[in-house]
Amino acid sequence: MTATPGDAHAAAIACGGGVSTGRVAINGCVSAQRGSVGRVITREITAHIKARNTGTRALNLSYEAFFRVVDGGHWVKLGSGRAYVRAGEAIGPAEVGSTTRVCGPVKVEIRVHARADGAAWSNWSPASTKQCQT
Repeated sequence: MTATPGDAHAAAIACGGGVSTGRVAINGCVSAQRGSVGRVITREITAHIKARNTGTRALNLSYEAFFRVVDGGHWVKLGSGRAYVRAGEAIGPAEVGSTTRVCGPVKVEIRVHARADGAAWSNWSPASTKQCQT
């Protein structure tokens, strides 16, 4: 049997440092895929979350992702979501939200945080990329 190659144009996902809240370990992740609208070169910036339930009981997890251009940008919410995570299991990287930007030589970053039902929000887990790296 031969292996079928994956999508050669699929974007790589890079994850930032981990944070935790209670029994949940979280990583914010980012991918950037090149595209175009007519003659304009674009970049699809997508925020992802990886989460692992280190506890012995299942839990409901809420999460949010934000985006900004590092030099002078302000944080914009990309999306939010919920997931049911069984004891000892992990989710992700799961897409939280995305934005399409015109390519430019700027660094962009996302940040993700999460909380289990009844717990406090975690600290932020950031990840960044050059907007139009090749």
